[in-house]
Amino acid sequence: MATVALKDVTKVWPDGTVAVDRVGLDVHDGEFMVLLGPSGCGKSTVLRMIAGLEDPTAGDILLNGAPVHDVAPRDRQIAMVFQDFALYPHMTVGGNIGFPLKLSGVESGPRDERIRDIAGALGISDLLGRKPAQLSGGQRQRVAMGRAIVRRPGLFLMDEPLSNLDSGLRAELRNEISGLTRELGVTTMYVTHDQAEALTMADRVAILRRGVLQDVGTPTEVYGRPATLYVAAFLGSPRMNLLEATVHVHLDRYIALHLGTQALYLPWHDLRARAISHYHGERIVLGVRAEALTPVTPDSPGDVLHGRIRYLEHHGHESLAYVDIGATAVVVDQLGAGAAEQPPSGGAMRRLGDVVQRLKRRTGQVSPSPVEEASVLSDEGRHSRRTAELAVRLAPYPAVAPGHPLAVHVRLDSLHFFDGRGDRIDVGRR
Repeated sequence: MATVALKDVTKVWPDGTVAVDRVGLDVHDGEFMVLLGPSGCGKSTVLRMIAGLEDPTAGDILLNGAPVHDVAPRDRQIAMVFQDFALYPHMTVGGNIGFPLKLSGVESGPRDERIRDIAGALGISDLLGRKPAQLSGGQRQRVAMGRAIVRRPGLFLMDEPLSNLDSGLRAELRNEISGLTRELGVTTMYVTHDQAEALTMADRVAILRRGVLQDVGTPTEVYGRPATLYVAAFLGSPRMNLLEATVHVHLDRYIALHLGTQALYLPWHDLRARAISHYHGERIVLGVRAEALTPVTPDSPGDVLHGRIRYLEHHGHESLAYVDIGATAVVVDQLGAGAAEQPPSGGAMRRLGDVVQRLKRRTGQVSPSPVEEASVLSDEGRHSRRTAELAVRLAPYPAVAPGHPLAVHVRLDSLHFFDGRGDRIDVGRR
């Protein structure tokens, strides 16, 4: 068994690129932790530093509470499964699985017994005499896992082990991996860019963007209450609808959230209203997922938005309508730079604070966080404004077409709010 602790771990490459920026993360004994993020966000670098294949530039890595900077990779009781399987082509399946035991001096009798046990658990008992070239991709991945498991390590590190497989096989193997690691009770850190894998397999998910840890929590927490605008946009299919909203406070009555020519009204008794009231007269980001939107008749009462269908996507079990409601979209690009496309207006003190932060960054007194950097880029016109297209779930092949009007009811309790820097506006803690 093992615990892992990262204490402000940073990795800077020789050319000055910051791959990992002050990441702090605790992985509990027996936990299945998934590191999630797009390519180049630093998740594999984190794994390699834990394994001892890379040295951190700064910070501490602790295994079972003890620093491991001076501990050789082979002495860390870690097994790593790579994306490319890394099997020995001249060995049989049995030879590949049992190779770590052979290196450790385990005698042939006990070694063969453990090989058979692991092969049986992975469903490859009938393949023990084959060479890797005679196996399918899924079979080779099972062999790579068997070679890692047979050592009975305290910690599994898995670096996108399923990314080279087709979607059907990925779904099958991710169930096997999560079930087997939980059965063994082994602490596991699993790297992926696939949110379906992360939300399905993880006990907790740690989301990275450009080397910076954005959010950590259970799948329900990071999906249902994302800590940043980036996490909100990254998780979910279809993506969360992110709209620019202007706040107008009517004390002791409601908060009006103006979305172009329409508005939603948050009751004053809603606990979130107190936090949002600080942004009176400013623009914030309002997020709403498709599951919080219900098509209704145009004259329905309540919190309803009206628009026209721009286009439809048919997915067999459902259709998605993208509806123009006259609002302005907030874009989070593929690299993770995200902010309101037009920076929110604010009071003099807020603007003065922004100026001070920029001066500090220019003089080297403080390095910009990724979200702050995104806001500065937005100030310089990197992002263009566009009309919002609200994603709404409909029945399969509905009797509507592009250009048709559509009214949708909005569940106010499912709204998400973010400030201009991309931080969540909310009350309390998760």
